[in-house]
Amino acid sequence: MTTPRENGQTPVDSEEEILVETRELSKHFPGPRPGLMRRRAILRAVEKVNLRIRRGEVLGLVGESGCGKSTLGQTILNLYTPTSGQIFFEGEDIQELRMGELRSLRRKMQIVFQDPYSSLDPRMPIGQAIAEPLVIHKMASGSELEDRVSELLQTVGLNPGLRNRYPHEFSGGQQQRIALARALAVTPSFLVADEPISSMDVSIQGQLINLLEKLRRQMGLTYLFISHDLRMVRHIADRVAVMYLGRIVEIADCDELFDNALHPYTQALLSAVPITDPTAARTRKRIRLEGDVPSPIDLPAGCVFQSRCPLVQPECANEEPELRQMGDGHRAACIMV
Repeated sequence: MTTPRENGQTPVDSEEEILVETRELSKHFPGPRPGLMRRRAILRAVEKVNLRIRRGEVLGLVGESGCGKSTLGQTILNLYTPTSGQIFFEGEDIQELRMGELRSLRRKMQIVFQDPYSSLDPRMPIGQAIAEPLVIHKMASGSELEDRVSELLQTVGLNPGLRNRYPHEFSGGQQQRIALARALAVTPSFLVADEPISSMDVSIQGQLINLLEKLRRQMGLTYLFISHDLRMVRHIADRVAVMYLGRIVEIADCDELFDNALHPYTQALLSAVPITDPTAARTRKRIRLEGDVPSPIDLPAGCVFQSRCPLVQPECANEEPELRQMGDGHRAACIMV
């Protein structure tokens, strides 16, 4: 499948091109109760997120730990029930679907978690773990099921002869391949990759990224690739969304964002990415953010980035910036842009 990034064109969204869309999507969790007679605080993990993910593309989602990236990915899959807003998959509002329809939809939307070992049953051989979703969705049985498991193991680069081994007998990179095979078993069209390489060493990271790209081409997959590793995101993503305290503060085509970041938070993130050119490294200005990160339970009025922003203005305390169009699909939420 040829992606917008590969053909060098700036895509124009149409309803047919959009696979996943969120509209004003929010997810709140109950926080600690400050007192016996006082109302429980609310943790605003995801707040009014609007995203459109095109068929066949990789949307990278980046931001600091705790900013809500994983919560957003799991809410899109309806693993968390949204507090408000809408989620559309192939044009259908998934919250309006009946239980049977939602179960059928889950075949098309899968996730690979950050820690592969915790997502695999340690008492279950890997062949059985991969076969389980096929059995649940009644997609294969008998010899056909055995053949499908072998095919999936080969697809992710593992020997089918290892099917009777248990997860603890594999390395972290192999466990992630097993988790990926399990996710691919039901032939999804959309995959949330939630920090899939963060616990791997650099060589294994490269292998897994190459595998994800290969599977994307072969199977026509669409990814939401969640990561804090901006170098890997630049390698695999077509577009990148930057998240801060539950909000999307900037989104653009990958090269555009890395070469022309507009939001001060994005600029600070990019300034911390290691580069191999020693001359460029010496001349590059590192942006160090001062101030404290606000608590998601007690967010300030106005811009949530104001306490750390080097460009802060008095009006930032009162005005919550919208994600505004800056041209060619580049959007940023900052009144100074």
